[in-house]
Amino acid sequence: MIKIYDTLTRSLREFVPLTEKTVKMYVCGPTVYNYIHIGNARSVVSFDTIRRYFEYRGYTVHYISNFTDVDDKIIKGAREAGMDTKAFSDKFIAAFLADVQQLGVKPATQNPRVIDYMDEIIDFIQVLIDKGFAYEAAGDVYFRVAKSENYAKLANKTLADLEAGASGRVDQEADIKEHPFDFALWKAAKPGEVSWESPWGAGRPGWHIECSVMATEILGDTIDIHGGGADLEFPHHTNEIAQSECKTGQTFANYWMHNAMLNINDEKMSKSLGNFLTAHEMLEQVDGQVLRFFLATQHYRRPLNYTEKAIHDAETNLKYLKNTYTQPFTDQVEEGKWQQLVADFVQVMDDDFNTPEAYSVLFDLAREVNRLKGEGAADAAALAGRLRELGGVLGLLQQDPEAFFKGDEADDEVAEIESLIKARNDARAAKDWPAADAARNRLTEMGIVLEDGAGGTSWRRK
Repeated sequence: MIKIYDTLTRSLREFVPLTEKTVKMYVCGPTVYNYIHIGNARSVVSFDTIRRYFEYRGYTVHYISNFTDVDDKIIKGAREAGMDTKAFSDKFIAAFLADVQQLGVKPATQNPRVIDYMDEIIDFIQVLIDKGFAYEAAGDVYFRVAKSENYAKLANKTLADLEAGASGRVDQEADIKEHPFDFALWKAAKPGEVSWESPWGAGRPGWHIECSVMATEILGDTIDIHGGGADLEFPHHTNEIAQSECKTGQTFANYWMHNAMLNINDEKMSKSLGNFLTAHEMLEQVDGQVLRFFLATQHYRRPLNYTEKAIHDAETNLKYLKNTYTQPFTDQVEEGKWQQLVADFVQVMDDDFNTPEAYSVLFDLAREVNRLKGEGAADAAALAGRLRELGGVLGLLQQDPEAFFKGDEADDEVAEIESLIKARNDARAAKDWPAADAARNRLTEMGIVLEDGAGGTSWRRK
């Protein structure tokens, strides 16, 4: 039985879906004003892995991850770039989709955009006003936090515990709000800004209302799982709960999941410290599978520390796993022989998606494959197929291993390597051993490992 650590209750809870063998899951996506940083990438990979595991266990997953394409940063960035906000957002949405594809992330069931839900947002806000949970002030609309039962329960706080400005967003409307913690559902338009007509005048939605509307419109008033980074716990997810439950009268999400932050060399990532790394930049230097492997080396609820050594270690470990099934493998696996290893994998993943322990099982499988290579080719191939299957649950080991080992070599270098291999093999056929050795020595100098087999000679990088 799958167990999930629920942030709201601060406890490990057995997962009981609203509908049998179905998961309705909403994960907060990026605000598309820039390339995502690798901390964002960790969240994307974490929840993709969770989604994959649910599917492996036989669930149908409705996986919704939004694009926030109405935001102060988008307006500012578009203005500086001389673009309209939609074109500006489109650029970074396309970059996001390309980057996460390299990370092996499955496409979401839907990627809703705020601009496509403006009528629904306005209707949602009007219901809150009609129920007395929101009020209009100078063209803005604010949510009354004092009327929300157990406000900030997700953050394990009470209203009295909170300090103004905890969201990190500057509050310039204190004079017109009934309570300093009341948050904006609708913002009156400023000159030159993108806006939409509403009963309260031209404007645009606040940050928090957007996800509540898209989640409930697509998945219903109550969803199984709501996820995102730990930095969203307060105020974003806190405010989502308040406005959603006041509007519907129903529990908004049955389970709340949050991934921990990623640090750079033991420091918090920030532009001011000069250690801000985007996934886009990283993927120009590091194979997407290596980066994905690294991002799951810690449990998703534990902080992860990025170092160059950690990336190197991830590459080395992934190469070991990929080496294991460079020989022919079969997807048809005899049940029984290695049932315990598969059961171990399920056990650790059932326990709140423990990827580091799941990695340990993969390495146990790999060692067993390598042991069997010298004893029984059929058994080794069958178990290699199982390794590939379980690796796929973690979004790994699905690409051609030979392509991974060869890397992104320039065409002329690949041509040289292939030419040297041919020269070596021709020399061996002619029993010209000095020429064969010379070709092989040159390949060794280039860092190329040759593997001779019945099907010919293959190569990979060390």
